Formats: sequence, C-alpha cells, structure tokens
Amino acid sequence: MTQVDEHPSPASPYLAQAYEHDRAHVFHSWSAQGLIDPTVIAGASGSRFWDDQGTTYLDFTSQLVNMNIGHQHPKMVAAIAEQAARLCTVAPIFANDMRSEAARLIAERAPGDLDMVFFTNGGAEAAENAVRMARLHTGRHKILTTYRSYHGATAGAITLTGDPRRWPSEPGMPGAVKFWGPYTYRSAFHSADDAEECERALQHLADVLMVEGPHTVAAIALEPVVGTNGILVPPEGYLQGVRDLCDEHGIVMIADEVMAGFGRCGEWFAVDRWGVTPDLICFAKGVNSGYIPLGGVIINREIADTFRERPYPGGLTYSGHPLACASAVASINIYEEEGVIDHARHLGTDVIGPALAEIADRHPSVGEVRGLGVFWAIELVRDPATREPLVPYNAAGADAAPMGELAGACKERGVWPFTHFNRMHVVPPCTISDDDAREGLAAIDEALAVADRHVTG
Repeated sequence: MTQVDEHPSPASPYLAQAYEHDRAHVFHSWSAQGLIDPTVIAGASGSRFWDDQGTTYLDFTSQLVNMNIGHQHPKMVAAIAEQAARLCTVAPIFANDMRSEAARLIAERAPGDLDMVFFTNGGAEAAENAVRMARLHTGRHKILTTYRSYHGATAGAITLTGDPRRWPSEPGMPGAVKFWGPYTYRSAFHSADDAEECERALQHLADVLMVEGPHTVAAIALEPVVGTNGILVPPEGYLQGVRDLCDEHGIVMIADEVMAGFGRCGEWFAVDRWGVTPDLICFAKGVNSGYIPLGGVIINREIADTFRERPYPGGLTYSGHPLACASAVASINIYEEEGVIDHARHLGTDVIGPALAEIADRHPSVGEVRGLGVFWAIELVRDPATREPLVPYNAAGADAAPMGELAGACKERGVWPFTHFNRMHVVPPCTISDDDAREGLAAIDEALAVADRHVTG
C-alpha cells in the first residue's frame, strides 16, 4: 500500500486562528454548539493524521468510514490537480470525459445489469434519488427500511433512517415503514443462532409486507452490512431471501452501499460476498475516499429504461462534477493497481478478525466482535451473561461516560477511535499496513481495561 511521508506539507497560514474562528463562525453537525471542543487537524498522511500541537493519531475511524485509500494519496492529489488545471467544472447537461470514465468504471464493477450511473454529491442525495426512481418505476409509494439503519440527513433520507437521529425531524416523508433486520446477538426474534435468525427475520419481513400490502411497496432499502448502527453482517441466505421477496411482489431492492462499498467489506460491493444483485445501489464515501464530495445511484437496465422517453424529474447542479469524477477515476485505478480489495479482505481474515477474537477472550466487557474486511465492531457490555450494554441505547451525558473514558484511553495511546452507543468500531483505511493495524489493535486492547472496570456481572 502506498504511504505518504509524515507531515509532508507546509503549515497553513490560517492554522493559528483555526480554533478561534471555528468557535466563532462554524456551525457543526449533530452537535450542541456550546458543548463541543473540536480538535484542530493540521495534516494527514496514509493512515495517520495530526493536530495543531503535533500529536499524531492512527486513524481508526477513516474519518467517517470513508477514507478507504488513506489520506493524501499522491496519485489522487495529482489527479485532482491535473483535472483542476484542465477543466474545473461543467454543467450536467454536457458530456465530460471524467464523468463518462467514472461512470464506466463504476458500472463495470457493479453486479448484474446495473450499468447506468446517476451522480450526486453524497450518500443522502443518492438515497433520495433511489427512492424517487423506485416510486416512479413502480407507481407505488411505500419504502421499507430497517430500524437499525442510517441513510442520510436530508428530508427524505432521514425519514428512511431507523436510528434516533430521525426523531427530531419527524414527521417526515410519508410512506416510510420500518422493520427489524437480523441481529443474532440481540435478536428481536429470540433466535438461538444465525440460521434461525435468518429464517425468522425473513418471515418477519414477509409479515410486514402482508400487513402493509405488497402492492403498495415501491422498494425495500437496506444496508447489506449495517454500518454505524452496529456493523451487522447478515446471516447466510438473508439478502437472497430479501431479493426473493422483492421479485415475488415486484418490489425494487435498494442496496445502500454508501459505507459498505468500495473495499470496506473486502469486495467492490458488499452484496458481491453473497452473490446478490439489487436493482439500485447507492454509493458515496469509498468511491473516492471523500477527497471531493461524490455519490450516486447505480441503476439496472429495467429501471433506466423507465426514463428512456420519460424525463427523470431530478437533478443537481454538481451532478458528475469533473473534479469529483476525476478523483473517482483515480481512486478506482488505485484500487486495481495496488490490490486494495484483496488487501482489505486479507486484513479482515488474517489481522483484524483474529486479533479481535483474542481481545474478546481477554476482556469481560467485550460481549461480541463481528465484521469482515476492514469493517468491525466491538460490542461492549456490563454483564456478559445478560448482555446488558455498557451504556444505554442512545445514551448521552453522564450515561455515556464509560464510552467517553474508553475513547479517551485510546487517544492517549495514539489511536483515534470510532464509538457509537455501546460499540467501538474498527474501521481504519483499507490501505493500512498490517503493522499499523496491529499497533492500533494493541492500543485498543490496553484501553479496554477502562471498560472492564464497569463490568458488574
């Protein structure tokens, strides 16, 4: 994997006042503005970033699980600079070489006959447009999504979302219906194992369709591997079962691969692991590691043909932005040239997975570890027998303090962690070296002593 020399760039002339101006003028997402203390990031390279005081961290978050090829990859930086010198932007009504090439490369890696690409600026807009396509294609209005899900924060996407971030925006878009997806460790169906969980989860979905009226359902949208809400790897047969239900009732299957796609699960797309072909795929994040905002929907031939002579009623000023598409072309070529997909699979099988299994054996606070590729969760509990979470669902303030302590212990050891509710996610760049991955995991191993102190069972 390509690694960049540490601290390669000169300091910004604005760095000294970055914190002051942030607190005065920047309105941060998902935050109470007066209660946050953001770290000023001065630079980054490969799998590390550093703050304005020179403290360097292993990035075990990939920022927002999007920095799949690592920070400041020289081929990406060069591709963006080259495109900027040639053509910075052009309206979506025109054809453009980078937009065309990015679409071709993405379509060639998508499963089945998904061979058309509608470009957006990110994952939420991808979800919005996938829903619009499904509704217009089917003439139906309901969209089924899972409770443990996140699909974005725009008006429609937040309604599709199942987690508590949805609550302040309700009531939202009409027609969104929730169901329970599989989660064997905390089964909603009282299942004893993955096989039973798969069977019961599919029966539950069939029952939801029955009482909602399958003829009213335009799409079932799900994350093939649930991301922020638990890194929930579906049991064998589940995604195929969803595909079969969609086929039976003429429902569009939407795979939200915004987080799980482009190497994160050790495949181009997570659905590839199970050989399932959805009708629409939403993508963003890993397509270009967030170097420039980019997302989109990959569309199968049948749905694309719906709009062959009927205008599609949607668009974006920056759809297929040349700079963003140039970075996507460079990114996909990096994946190919540097074997990133294979490396991500190797990390999960040979490095992260085995290390986490050993960590689970050593720490009573670890209820379960699960994942694949470079996409893993450590589920933390107070009591291994009852599986009581280390902190309550949607905990905040003092209730969430144990997770804050754990995150602080990781940072003291030079690792910036990803935490959500009672879980720590292990999601470094897909290009991280084996040694760096082991270094970060060793730091987490040490830090978990903090969580062990809260175990009561």
